[in-house]
Amino acid sequence: MSPSSEGRVVCRGVRGATTVEANIPEEILSATRDLLTRMVEANQMALEDIASVFFALTPDLDAVHPARAARELGWTDIALFTTQEVPVPGSLPLAIRVLIHWNTARAQ
Repeated sequence: MSPSSEGRVVCRGVRGATTVEANIPEEILSATRDLLTRMVEANQMALEDIASVFFALTPDLDAVHPARAARELGWTDIALFTTQEVPVPGSLPLAIRVLIHWNTARAQ
């Protein structure tokens, strides 16, 4: 029996990713809002249980911070951090990756 199945709250990581067509602020923000909304709905998260969110952008995206999309969704009390990924040759371009740190009693 895992600790979380006994009702103990632990921090879990929930990861998602999306891509955009171009390095345009509204495309980045729209795609990020959509991804965050889908992640929260799919996992039945309550915003008050989200500890922090880590955003990573491929080097070809620099028009806007995706964390702004979270703020626009009302995520005002959640710690947000944005970074740029390592430019690995051949990796997926125009990508936005998200890691949500979620306090939950659900099993992994």
